[in-house]
Amino acid sequence: MLKILSKGFFKKSIIMESQKKKLVMGFFGFLLTIMFVASNVEAWTGEIHGRVVCDVCGDSSIGPEDHVLEGAEVAVLCITKSGEVLNYQAFTNAKGMYTVAETMPESDRWDACLARPISSFHDHCSHLGEGSAGVKFTYNHPSGYFHTVRPFVYRHASVPTYCI
Repeated sequence: MLKILSKGFFKKSIIMESQKKKLVMGFFGFLLTIMFVASNVEAWTGEIHGRVVCDVCGDSSIGPEDHVLEGAEVAVLCITKSGEVLNYQAFTNAKGMYTVAETMPESDRWDACLARPISSFHDHCSHLGEGSAGVKFTYNHPSGYFHTVRPFVYRHASVPTYCI
């Protein structure tokens, strides 16, 4: 009789344990479903491109003597639709191009931005040209599109003699 009781008790214990597992798994499944539905937020991606160049002759026009600046630093500040201020730092590549990009919820997307040059590490072309203090712009592009900022221009401290 004792064996029967212990076997019966063991069977009840297994059945109860199995029901607990199903209940716990069902609860976790419910939580995952709620989290998925709640996090079904529309994502938005924005991108800002720009270029930094050296105006060797200081004539405010891009010519064959001018060249792009690799390693120039640019700061981009953006304010989002929700009022948050985001600060980005970018450096130009070998083609003188910089890029800032971010993916965020559609409700927090960029509203307006300010791009400004910070520094040029070039030995001779390190003086910021006129009109290159910064560019303010509204960002109203749909997700996946980009905004191009006009080039920032640095100049030589003294104009080379071949430019005169």
